[in-house]
Amino acid sequence: MSQYIIKGGTPLTGEVSIGGAKNAALGIIAAAIMADDSVTIENIPDVRDINVLLDALTELGVRVQRINRHTVKINATKINSFRADSEAIRKIRGSYYLIGALLGKYHHAEVALPGGCSIGSRPIDQHEKGFQALGATTEKKHGLVFADAEKLTGNHIYLDISSVGATINIMLASVLATGQTVIENPAKEPHVVDVASFLNSMGANIKGAGTDVIRIKGVEKLHGTTYSIIPDQIEAGTFMMAAAITHGDIVLKNVIPKHLEVISAKLMEMGAEIEESGDSLRVRAGKELSGVNVKTFPYPGFPTDMQPQTTTVLATCTGTSVVTESVFESRFKYVDELSRMGAEIMIEGNTAVIKGPKSLTGATVSAPDLRAGAALVLAGLAAEGYTVVEQIEYIERGYEDFEKKMMELGAVMAKIEQGNERAIKKFKLKTA
Repeated sequence: MSQYIIKGGTPLTGEVSIGGAKNAALGIIAAAIMADDSVTIENIPDVRDINVLLDALTELGVRVQRINRHTVKINATKINSFRADSEAIRKIRGSYYLIGALLGKYHHAEVALPGGCSIGSRPIDQHEKGFQALGATTEKKHGLVFADAEKLTGNHIYLDISSVGATINIMLASVLATGQTVIENPAKEPHVVDVASFLNSMGANIKGAGTDVIRIKGVEKLHGTTYSIIPDQIEAGTFMMAAAITHGDIVLKNVIPKHLEVISAKLMEMGAEIEESGDSLRVRAGKELSGVNVKTFPYPGFPTDMQPQTTTVLATCTGTSVVTESVFESRFKYVDELSRMGAEIMIEGNTAVIKGPKSLTGATVSAPDLRAGAALVLAGLAAEGYTVVEQIEYIERGYEDFEKKMMELGAVMAKIEQGNERAIKKFKLKTA
């Protein structure tokens, strides 16, 4: 196991290139096994969750060929198993997309119940509701989800909550179904639209992704395609917050500024400067930023995956801020770690009241989940002295070369083996 050691106090400056969207890639990789020909996917992030899913495909008999670090070719014509139940697949959330893909193409799936970060209850009842409306039966037993159907037929499906996972899974299950499927109250996130665009590039007929209603006309088969995944909205947002908390000046390359509008709006409200130019975005932050109120909502609202990073920045801002988490009930577990660094944050239910500005000081902290882990790194970058962030395997689930990209912007940090006191002493001597 590894950890980060960080010496804070250096403004981050320069350019950073944003990778492909992890959450889009998970759905797209699963969807690729539905094609009758080879599929080439470009701009795939090289992160743990993606690599676990690709390994799971090979266990199903799918041919997975790495063209380069960010391009993969998938051919599922010789798939020989419909059961995904490895120890690794149980630890990622995106495994459940294999249910919709296998059910949609082969009418049978046996997939381990999904894992992922412990940030609150994330049941799959809306997924099952959609599968059942299409004519499938579902059952959970022995830690797996079993889905079966003699035939899948389009239907009208209303989602009780606008779940990203359920929306994508129902799309996967319905693109080859007979007739038309209508999904009301679907999720509108950019990665939902990207999965729909990928399916359409294989011959699916999906309209309305990103709106209040998605309409899907079933087709007989899906063909091969070459497709490039959109940039990662959350990775981009994390580096935007890194510029803010270190009072730096960062240009983000390979982004879609429209996907970042709500994050940009909050940063400008704090007092940061934002400049858009084509597929790039510049974030500059002066010495004093002001507190703001934030409430998370499904897209196009403020993303829950940016809440920990934003709360961390607000701890260093002037005034009182209120952050309300309306998506996941257990998303403030990192606050105790921030408090160890000097942040003054009071939690009441799903609301955090943050009093600033507070000068953060280095400490040893532990990442409780993916986005909270990234937030603790941001805290370390702004803190006085040295910060050690443990359990960075969470961070590596969703950020490619995180410490390398930070270091290219001027961050004073290193990745070392956990508990390696000699490496810590060497780092401190080198950076004193």
